[in-house]
Amino acid sequence: MSAVEFLRPDAWLRDSGGPRYVQLRRRLEEGIETGILPPNSSLPPERELAEITDLSRVTVRKAIHELVREGLIEQRQGSGSFIREPVLRMEQSLSRLTSFTEDMARRGLETASRWLERGVFMAAQDETDALDLPDGAQVARVYRLREAGGRPMALERAALPLDLLPNPIEVTTSLYEVLGRLGHRPVRAVQKISAINLGPAEADLLGVAEGAAGLRIERISFLESGRVAELTRSLYRGDAYDFVAELRL
Repeated sequence: MSAVEFLRPDAWLRDSGGPRYVQLRRRLEEGIETGILPPNSSLPPERELAEITDLSRVTVRKAIHELVREGLIEQRQGSGSFIREPVLRMEQSLSRLTSFTEDMARRGLETASRWLERGVFMAAQDETDALDLPDGAQVARVYRLREAGGRPMALERAALPLDLLPNPIEVTTSLYEVLGRLGHRPVRAVQKISAINLGPAEADLLGVAEGAAGLRIERISFLESGRVAELTRSLYRGDAYDFVAELRL
């Protein structure tokens, strides 16, 4: 069945089926799930899609916007709307203190980093407070886009006391591997997770639509001595991660 035949309204558009944009969204989702609308294929232009479905362009636009927010459709400037490649969802345990590199290696995925900031800086007030540093102290800061299997997955910004990481340029893959080599690997951490909608800059870096769902994670890690070793703030793609915690009585 062709995409045009699949989208003809006779088989799915009903007066009692709820808002029309919702019915169209569901039909497009069904087409994506069944492969009738395969990855990287283009949707008909908005005007043509309105003619095929007997819906208004406003209704069509609203349905497509919903799917863009869900990460199923990508709008390319000057080219139209395309079905996105499915994103592999990953389960991340909240009971183990591991690095992104270690997590991905266990899944057989190669990682890469796009560096956005790496060096020694004057500590911001929140870094001073979290790391228990005196006013005017410097910190080692690393900020990067983390990729796995060739796909952007997370934005990760870490700040550490300078005596624990004197040379941030040493961090090329795993931060925890470098800290372990220096004898400063954290042994426990406290994490706070919150749901957010990604802003334009973060969404662009992560390859999703502005306003798409994301997860913000703030981690404060500790050495065995109890000293604070790291403040990390990360933004994860909401369409790629499930965080899992094991609970026991």
